[in-house]
Amino acid sequence: MKRGTTNPIKKALIVELERSKRPVWKVIAEKLRKPRRKSIKVNLWKVNKLTSDGDTVIIPGKVLGMGEVEHNVTVAAFSFSESARKKLGKKAITIAELLKKNPEGKNIKIIQ
Repeated sequence: MKRGTTNPIKKALIVELERSKRPVWKVIAEKLRKPRRKSIKVNLWKVNKLTSDGDTVIIPGKVLGMGEVEHNVTVAAFSFSESARKKLGKKAITIAELLKKNPEGKNIKIIQ
């Protein structure tokens, strides 16, 4: 029986996050390592409910398109549904992009 993810992109991201010295990135790597049946899926209405204007959030899983985001928020996730990406536009980025922009991991909320 195989353990862990078989997705090569996800494996590379987990390795990159674990190389970081910051605890926030190690927590994200651990959450990404979960099996598919326990993977995190978050709808946009939940992002809207838990954030305020100008926040940056990480979702260590997939963002789904149910609901709307009514304020300016940057969302980083491993993947996005097509409808969620359309609704967020340029505010939807990958976790790898956020790691490059903010290697210190400051002022980031984790939503699961």
